[in-house]
Order: sequence, then C-alpha cells, then structure tokens
Amino acid sequence: MLLLIDWGVAGIKTLQFIMSFSILVVLHELGHFIPARLFKCRVEKFYLFFNPWFSLWKITKGETEYGLGWIPFGGYVKIAGMVDESMDKEQMKLPAKPDEFRAKKAWQRLIIMIGGVVVNVILAIVIFIGIMWAWGEEYLPAKNLQYGIVADSLGKQIGLKDGDYILKVGNADLKNVFKTAGQIIVNEAKTLTISRDGQQMQIAVPDSLIRQLNKSKGENFVGIRFPFVINSFSKDGNAEKAGLKKGDRIIAIDSASTLFYNDVKSALKNAANKNVIVKAIRNNNDTIFVQVMTNKDGKLGAFTEPDLSKLGFKLETKNYSFIEAVPAGFKMCWNTLDHYITGIKQLFTGQAKASESLGSVISIGGLFPGVWDWQAFWQLTAIFSIVLAFMNILPIPALDGGHALFTIAEMISGRKPSDKFMEYAQMVGMVLLLGLMAYAMGLDVLRLFK
Repeated sequence: MLLLIDWGVAGIKTLQFIMSFSILVVLHELGHFIPARLFKCRVEKFYLFFNPWFSLWKITKGETEYGLGWIPFGGYVKIAGMVDESMDKEQMKLPAKPDEFRAKKAWQRLIIMIGGVVVNVILAIVIFIGIMWAWGEEYLPAKNLQYGIVADSLGKQIGLKDGDYILKVGNADLKNVFKTAGQIIVNEAKTLTISRDGQQMQIAVPDSLIRQLNKSKGENFVGIRFPFVINSFSKDGNAEKAGLKKGDRIIAIDSASTLFYNDVKSALKNAANKNVIVKAIRNNNDTIFVQVMTNKDGKLGAFTEPDLSKLGFKLETKNYSFIEAVPAGFKMCWNTLDHYITGIKQLFTGQAKASESLGSVISIGGLFPGVWDWQAFWQLTAIFSIVLAFMNILPIPALDGGHALFTIAEMISGRKPSDKFMEYAQMVGMVLLLGLMAYAMGLDVLRLFK
C-alpha cells in the first residue's frame, strides 16, 4: 500500500495544505484576537496548531502566550472568561473580572465571536480579487473544441457520443468545457443541448446522474477529444526503440482505427506484452508502419502533448483591470458559497451521500496539485476560507455560530445563559464535531485501502 504512494507528490500536496490552512487559521484567530484586545479582554493564548502536553515553540509577550502546537489541525485563542474548547472550569467558578470575556457587554461579545468568520469572508474576497487581477479567467468554450468531446462511461449512459459538442447545460450556455460536470451538479440540470453531426438536439439528464457525478467527483463523464501526436517517450518503453519519433501522429493500432488519444487507449486496453503494428502519419505527409512490443501495462511508452494550446486548441482568457477585478472577485466569492450550499442541500435531498462526499484532511490535502501552482494554491485557499466561514457560523454549540446564537438570544431576551449551561452546550458541540471528524477520517482511510 505505502509503496504505491508517490511520496514526492504527497509531500508537495502536504506542504501546500499546511501552508494554506496555517494562513486561514492564523487570520481566523486574529479575527477573534483583535476585537478582544480592542474591548480590553485578556487573551491568555494564541496558538497555531493544537498543543496538548507540549508546544514546539512558545513565547510570552504581555499577558499572551504565543505558540506553535504539534498537531497541525487548526489553532485557537484562549480568551479569559470564555467557555471554549479549553473547558477551563476552574476559572469559570471564580467571580468575573473586568478583563474577562464574560464581563463584557453582549454586543461586544458578539463582535468578538463573529470576528473570525468576518475575516475569513474578507480574506476569500481579497484572494478572489487578486486571482482575477493577476491571472484572469482561462476557459475552453465548446465552439473551440476541434473534435468534440470524449464520452466516458457516465456520459454514454445518458446518450452522449464521442464527437458531440455540449452547448448548454439546462438553460445556461456552457462557457467552459472543463466545468461541464460541475455545472450540471450546481444547476441540477435536467437537459443538455448538444450538437451532433451539425444537428442540435437535447438529451435528458436523469436524476441519478447528479448523485453519480457527486460520487465520482465529476470524473467518468466527458473529456476532450484530441489526436495522439507523440511528444515524448518513457525510458522503459519500446516505442522510440522501434522507430517511432516525436511528432508522429498515431492513426491505427493493428486493424483498429485510432484517430484520437482515447481510441489508442481503448485499442491497447488488453494488449499487455504484445507485438502491435502502429500506423502513424509522419511530417504530416508520410504514412509509416512500426511494430512495437507493449509493456506489462499495455503501454507503448509514448506520450502525447499535455498542453492543449500546443495541440491547436484555442483557450480563451478574460483579463481584468484592478477596478474590474473587484466586482468579479465578489461574484466569484458568492458563487463559491452558493455552490457549497447547493452541495450541502444535496446531502439532504439524496443527490449526494455523506459516505461518498465527506472527507477529512486527507481528502482536502489531496485537492492540491502535485506540483507547486500558485494560482491553484490561492484559489483553493480562497475556497477553503469561505467554507470555513460558513461552517463556523452554523448555530452549533462549540462553533462561533453557536456562541453567537446564544449571545443574540441574550440580547433579545435580556437574560444571559448560565456558565453551567454554556459548559454543557460546549461539551455537546465538541462531541458532535469530534464524532463528525472521526467519521470523515474513517471514510478517507477506507478509501485509501480501496
């Protein structure tokens, strides 16, 4: 099992994950720390990561101990006189002091509690604005596909065919072919408008497709159809030794026509350790025939160009000035939140299953690319920031939203919940959250072994 892991890729993903969540956690906790200090609350600790038993590093400045814990799953600020994850019952038994959280006015406590969420929302907006300004939006419209789509297993189930062009998802134009599956899920589309052999038609989308796409994370649906033009060779393959060259376009394997990359994959599916006749076009003019011995995986040892633009596909980019990037960043933030809420809703409507959609830090870390990509890094950081804000504002005890709800109830009723009630509510919330985290971690472990 461990031998199958590419540790170099895993290391890069892990480093990006830790860096991203360190930024999110530190800024989230600053959102609590700053208003707490403005309202003259005593902040006893400010930690990145959790530190049961010992800390990797710590320093005390003024009344606050700043430190780095050894469990990289979050962080915290410990505000004096507040019922939080530290469950400091001894402090709560003493009379409230003027510099404690519980001694402050309700509206001040509310601002302190929602400060982390506010900072996460602002951070997401700022990052999205920066992404739009620095990189713009790159997309591949359907009209720029030269050879149409490749219909994978789920696509074929609903009636798509290789060479189709998807024009609309529901009533919305398909702006970016790369986001076809995501647009179906988010819009809960009932139809696809396609072009086949020059004729437009509609294909019905069954209700089961959204659940299947959620389960497969959008995979096994459609891909981009392109020719197999050799770009490089593997050291342990036989293609180059047999006489194939860079620039050759493979058009047949034995008697099977393979005009496109997916055709080559299909033709070699059951051809492990076998001599095959490769027919190719060289110099856009000459037809050649080369006998190649495949390896144990049924591969020729030849690769095609991964850059679509070099294969002749016209990717379009919409660039933004800083002024234009501001509303675009706000819109991107709102769309991200809207998509996440749609995903949550689908858990309750049966269009997604918790056992297939939930994941722990293992799944989250796996979303980062296997090479360092700043655009992807900041985009994922912004997405996680808005998700963190949404999750924290939920009215669940032990989360910021739970504390805020009790404070709002106090402001309306004029009655403050007792410290004992807050302790029990915190315990219930922590049990729920830890149970959910354990469940998600268990799902990830099962997926690894599967």
